Amino acid sequence: MDRIIEWDEQNQELRLLVPEEFSFDENLKYLSRSSNECLFKIKDERIYKALPIEKETLVIEVSGENGDYITVRFLGIPSPPQSVRNAVALYIHEWFDLGRDLGPFYDLAKLDPLLGKAVTSFYGLRNMGIPDLFEALCWGILGQQINLTYAYTLKRRLVESFGRHVVYEGDAYWVFPNPENIAKLTVADLDGLRMTVKKCEFLIGVAQFMTEGKLTKEQLLYTENVKAAEKILVNIRGIGPWTANYVLMRCLRFPSAFPIDDVGLHNAIKLLLGTEKKPSKEEILKLSAKWSGWESYATFYLWRFLY
Repeated sequence: MDRIIEWDEQNQELRLLVPEEFSFDENLKYLSRSSNECLFKIKDERIYKALPIEKETLVIEVSGENGDYITVRFLGIPSPPQSVRNAVALYIHEWFDLGRDLGPFYDLAKLDPLLGKAVTSFYGLRNMGIPDLFEALCWGILGQQINLTYAYTLKRRLVESFGRHVVYEGDAYWVFPNPENIAKLTVADLDGLRMTVKKCEFLIGVAQFMTEGKLTKEQLLYTENVKAAEKILVNIRGIGPWTANYVLMRCLRFPSAFPIDDVGLHNAIKLLLGTEKKPSKEEILKLSAKWSGWESYATFYLWRFLY
């Protein structure tokens, strides 16, 4: 990590070098897709976000005016110690998936009838991640069988009811609830979120599972196998193949994770093919045969045609 980050002492800035196939603007467009996002704010093409680091909650500003690197500024605090800078750099590196060489993906995509237009339209887009496993699992559960707009509404209710926030220059910056806070709740405590009883039970159950140490990000990464990791997740109540693959794709960064039953994926393929009917699973398997090892990025790029 040291070779790709630098600290500008004079300007109090952290700089992370970015790969060749990277566009801050394309990633910013993706992050701007919902005006109801509650975990960061975007102002003047800069991202503002609260991060819990070493028992403190920092507010950072992330920008990309220089195409060679991402710049991070720490707001409202003096020069942070090296350990804090390292933790923030690691978070940004993972959030933007900066360690991924997209060259091979672009090579195969340019020859693919579906992906060719996607990589041309969204060149430099990264699979923007959800580094925190509990947040990723909750987001997957919240999004089950509802549209994206309402999923954002449910997330905001959950965060503002059970998360915490810090204030900087009059703005509140929220941090996602931790599993310990949700694990001790009852379904009745979640009534105000106005979601199904089942989803309430799933959220509490996942929180308890993680609080008890039965599920960790390290455990899933240790498998180094998308199918083995998927099997661990689907054995948890409320997590089916779609949610499991969504989490493996957005949080664990398994490049072969493939939420093949995703409605958005089906609609994107339908749009690009100009057909009246959504593709069948067999048709999707045929269309994706050459995506091996890049299913997660193929899915993410196709989603961008819709949202």
